[in-house]
Amino acid sequence: MFELNEGIYKFYVYILTNKNRTVLYTGVTGNLHQRLKEHVNKINPTSFTAKYNTCFLIYYEKFGWIQQAIEREKEIKLLKRNYKFELIRNVNPNLEFLNHLFQQAV
Repeated sequence: MFELNEGIYKFYVYILTNKNRTVLYTGVTGNLHQRLKEHVNKINPTSFTAKYNTCFLIYYEKFGWIQQAIEREKEIKLLKRNYKFELIRNVNPNLEFLNHLFQQAV
């Protein structure tokens, strides 16, 4: 995945999908582990991700500054669907679910 580590923090732009990989959701967060947990548990039951069951991570980028992450999120959100899939397939050709990369040991 793409990393830009100039800053001292960790921020992520991420793309989620549903089980059938038919819906895409792009977001930004400072704690991807916690944010994925919130999506999986449908913390906000009226949200887009809850409504369409998008809780499977298929793409992420890491940044050192929040401003960079927000700008990248906006860029990705402006992409047409086929270009989003092209972006994802460049690093995740089989659209594998990557949630396990951000699970913390209990």
